[in-house]
Amino acid sequence: MKLISSFLMFAFVSITAYAQEKTPDLNIISPRPDQLQAVVVTTQDWNAVQGRGQIFERQSGASPWVAVDSAFPVVIGKNGMAWGKAYHEVSGDAEGVPMKIEGDRKSPAGIFMLTSAFSPAEQKVNLPFTKLLDSTECVDDVKSSHYNRIVDKSQVDQYDWDSSEKMRAIQEYELGIFIGYNPERKKGAGSCVFLHRWTDEKTGTTGCTAMALEQMQKIFRWIDGTKNPILIQMPEKTYRQLQSAGNLPQLSAFQ
Repeated sequence: MKLISSFLMFAFVSITAYAQEKTPDLNIISPRPDQLQAVVVTTQDWNAVQGRGQIFERQSGASPWVAVDSAFPVVIGKNGMAWGKAYHEVSGDAEGVPMKIEGDRKSPAGIFMLTSAFSPAEQKVNLPFTKLLDSTECVDDVKSSHYNRIVDKSQVDQYDWDSSEKMRAIQEYELGIFIGYNPERKKGAGSCVFLHRWTDEKTGTTGCTAMALEQMQKIFRWIDGTKNPILIQMPEKTYRQLQSAGNLPQLSAFQ
């Protein structure tokens, strides 16, 4: 009897640990009450490149999310999605889902602030704005003190990187928004992740989320930094599992 009891206790602990490893902590999958605008992106699964996006608003943390416009097509990383570091630490890889790392060509899954906008031309947008110059670079060199930052190379005292994106030279950065992924700038966790216009509706990115130019223009007109806008991004199945408890926008609006 003692042997059976010990086995049952071990099985219970093992199952509990597995469940805790598999299910993300809803405290970090749920938007904060002061986050009143959301761009929601879902895909068919963790490996899919094409997906759907939609923008939502709410009046307060206690109010329901309301769709602002109809759904639109997006593309993400050429290798699909991976959990952002913080989310991977609580969700584990029970489903074989890796953690995003530098150079994996995967878009991060989770909830992330939309922090600033950029373009080679002046734009009217209610976010901190960077006009792209020939000297504007986003640093993806993990050894650099400027890792995961947009910098003006001509204004930097300590030029310490060997790898970066020369942003003005990238046509897809005609309009872009910085996704606040890896704000702690942990080395190797991933960098320079944006919303931007796509090359086309089938070509994946190096880890960004991309869409038609017309849709980026709509987002530029709509987004309001005072409403703490966020990107909510993950595969549809995972989103549905978290939708109710995480107080996420109703996915049914995508249909």
